[in-house]
Amino acid sequence: MTDRGTWVAQFTLRQRDRHTAARLGQVRTARGVIDTPAFMPVGSLGPVKGLEPDDLHQLGFRLMLNNAYHLYLRPGHKVVAELGGLHAFTGWSGAILTDSGGFQIFSLAKLCKVTDEGVTFQSHLDGSTHFITPETAIDIEEALGADIIMAFDQCVALPADRAAVSEGVRRTKLWAERCQAARRRTDQALFGIVQGGLEPDLRVTSARELVTLGFDGYAVGGLSVGESKADMYRMLDVTAPELPEEKPRYLMGVGMPEDLIEGVARGIDLFDCVVPSRHGRTGWLFTGFGRVLIKQARYRSDERPIDPDCGCPVCKRYSRAYLHHLFNVKEMLGSRLNTIHNLWYFADLMQRMRSAIERGALSAFREEFYRLRAAAPFEADRAVDDETNRRTGVEEERSL
Repeated sequence: MTDRGTWVAQFTLRQRDRHTAARLGQVRTARGVIDTPAFMPVGSLGPVKGLEPDDLHQLGFRLMLNNAYHLYLRPGHKVVAELGGLHAFTGWSGAILTDSGGFQIFSLAKLCKVTDEGVTFQSHLDGSTHFITPETAIDIEEALGADIIMAFDQCVALPADRAAVSEGVRRTKLWAERCQAARRRTDQALFGIVQGGLEPDLRVTSARELVTLGFDGYAVGGLSVGESKADMYRMLDVTAPELPEEKPRYLMGVGMPEDLIEGVARGIDLFDCVVPSRHGRTGWLFTGFGRVLIKQARYRSDERPIDPDCGCPVCKRYSRAYLHHLFNVKEMLGSRLNTIHNLWYFADLMQRMRSAIERGALSAFREEFYRLRAAAPFEADRAVDDETNRRTGVEEERSL
């Protein structure tokens, strides 16, 4: 509760795992409680593609992500504000986090010029020119009305030389200070974003600088943008310990199930990624024993559910053969059902990790996860899968 009596997100650290850096906690907002570690479905333009708000609620989600960049371009943040903000506009009664759009500007814009004042870019939609400053970004996010908003940062594409990464860290701090000064609403939590590329000392510098500014939470940005998983985990190893224990930690744009497990083990509380929905639309279904590529001919007459051990409504009702048919005839119901199954898998994975942390058994849970994957019949394509994951974020944005 702020001094002016309006709710912002409050984080409570409930328990630490005995053998890893994993944490069990809760984020409390005016619209409900989110048990952490938690995964956020991504609805860049408002909805998760093909799903209604009730679908997400029934799947167990209480927090989702909308993207300020896309909503700024269409329908426009002022339109959303006039219609009552994102919650009224989308019909979602849970909490919302908006990404400031820094990643999208640097990854999607046809032309992008960065100065300390802000970023001039051309829309990837129609080529129109726009100028976004930290103050503009806060104005957009305040108009959208999310519960948690992100500071405007400079996401440096990888690979990058040290000088470019260092400049991005300097500018990210400068912009973070301006975002803090630009705040007008007292009912939104503002998170700072740590940058630093693959330079451990710059990651530490960025984290320490942002902590001195006193944000409501802290995000680790600039990862899952082309680096190896080993490099991602190495950066988390040096960054997470620098972040305050009493504030939520958010790893942006991540990821695959193994990334969630490794992030949780390193002390991350919140995640978001387009993987469950986008992979669902391309016929990639997640299971406890590996992946099922439903378009493959082997499933044409397969009467089994996607995963016999899954409790989702899709596995309770439909066969692999039917989902194979829907995918091959490009029936929109297929994308919807696949997305529901994948999001159930992600929600269930987070729930099982929370239970493992509560029992002090996350290490055993992680070992069992990898044991089952190692025995899966489709592991030969792991290298191809990893490369697909590295491209997922940008491909998803460009498909909007």
